[in-house]
Amino acid sequence: MEPLITLDGLVAPMDRANVDTDAIIPKQFLKSIRRSGYGVYLFDEWRYLDHGEPEMDCTDRPINGNFVLNQLRYQGSSILLARENFGCGSSREHAPWALEDYGFRCIIAPSFADIFYNNCFKNGMLPIVQPPAAVDQLFAECGAIDGYRLRVDLLAQHITTPGGEVFAFEIDAFRKRCLLEGLDDIGLTLQHADEIRAFESSHLTAMPWLAT
Repeated sequence: MEPLITLDGLVAPMDRANVDTDAIIPKQFLKSIRRSGYGVYLFDEWRYLDHGEPEMDCTDRPINGNFVLNQLRYQGSSILLARENFGCGSSREHAPWALEDYGFRCIIAPSFADIFYNNCFKNGMLPIVQPPAAVDQLFAECGAIDGYRLRVDLLAQHITTPGGEVFAFEIDAFRKRCLLEGLDDIGLTLQHADEIRAFESSHLTAMPWLAT
């Protein structure tokens, strides 16, 4: 998992409340358990005018020109600005997989669905909760300023606007450490590789029949 310490990124505004995981990555794409390749299908039913299927070549698919991610000014965004209850609906890690594969590393919203919020941290993304008034202000600035960017400093737990205004955010210390060090569940386990090998060795010495 790629560490996240600071992020200076272009912002894309998703001005919809209650965006559920089936909108983020529709159910037909859950057939695969790979963790990559979902970025082209992110928000598939909103992004394209035809029906998407797994392994479909998206190069020549008809796009919805009104959808925010299809607008030229938001191409290359790495910060998603959203409304309340983002990521609601069914539990699926494919949702953060798709967002991360597209290029998003941070999502800012007034609230998140609990399971989606937890899955973000497990997959290298930073979900930031901000008061509704602060989110309203960021939406207004993003709409008014072409190429609107925010600087997210995870170490200091600050968001800085182009005008220099600073918004603080809270984050659990353990989750913060995992993002800073790029540690997912596998990475955390591998930190104890020596102890695991020592246990396996002693276990087999005491119970050699387990190796047969």
